[in-house]
Amino acid sequence: MQKAAISCFVFFFFLSLSTLAALAEETAAPAPARTSEKLTLTQALICESIGDGNPRNQAVVFSIAIGKIFCFTAFDPVPEETSIYHNWYYHDTMSTTRKLYLRTPAWRTYSSIQLREADKGPWRVEITDHRGLILQTLRFSITD
Repeated sequence: MQKAAISCFVFFFFLSLSTLAALAEETAAPAPARTSEKLTLTQALICESIGDGNPRNQAVVFSIAIGKIFCFTAFDPVPEETSIYHNWYYHDTMSTTRKLYLRTPAWRTYSSIQLREADKGPWRVEITDHRGLILQTLRFSITD
């Protein structure tokens, strides 16, 4: 009985370590550029504000007190005028979709959401091209 309990503990310990390692790898390393018919996403992040067209205070955990957060994306090249979407999900339920337009030869754009007390918890933004192909998924959390 005791050996079985120890074996079970060891199994779950290593399972937890591998899950944490995968999460750390996903959030720590910048994702490689994703392309969609020559449209290349070069930067995507969630931040507290945008200043002079640049993202400020990038993070993966945000306080509800800041009131607003932004999803920032940069594309280079943009071979022709097109559109992308920032699809905001809260607890795996779509909260809102923002259609954003891109112009040649390179373009930076962002969307934002107002934070409410009920918004605490896990979020993600799926960045998609005009056909719905997911270019990148950004995960983050809202806390007290």
